[in-house]
Amino acid sequence: MIRASITTTVSIRASAEKVFEFLSNPANWPLWAIVNVKAIRPSEDEWWDVETPMGQAKLRIRPDASTGLLDHDFHAPDASWTVPARVVPNGDGSEFMLTFFQPPTFGDDFFKQQVNLVDSELAKLKEIMES
Repeated sequence: MIRASITTTVSIRASAEKVFEFLSNPANWPLWAIVNVKAIRPSEDEWWDVETPMGQAKLRIRPDASTGLLDHDFHAPDASWTVPARVVPNGDGSEFMLTFFQPPTFGDDFFKQQVNLVDSELAKLKEIMES
């Protein structure tokens, strides 16, 4: 069975290296992931403890600077998922891409609604990286 997925992209007038460095540090996520990450703190392993609007969650980023990969795993009270993500150079700027797979616990409309909320987060990321 193939699950529904949505890939979203934002163009950023900042180098891929700069964007990757910022995104690969989970401590920066409350600055741009303004819908889903209210606060974050490191735990004793590779996971970070995240305060979300739905409660406590866990985040693990698996960065690879050589390829720009920023795949991350998110375990929340309502669902768990892996988000393939990547920063790639684009001229003198970069593209940040994320693919969201619909968790089995999310209905179609709710899934689309949640992914649409990410657009405001990507706009905030663009604002931060371009300032």
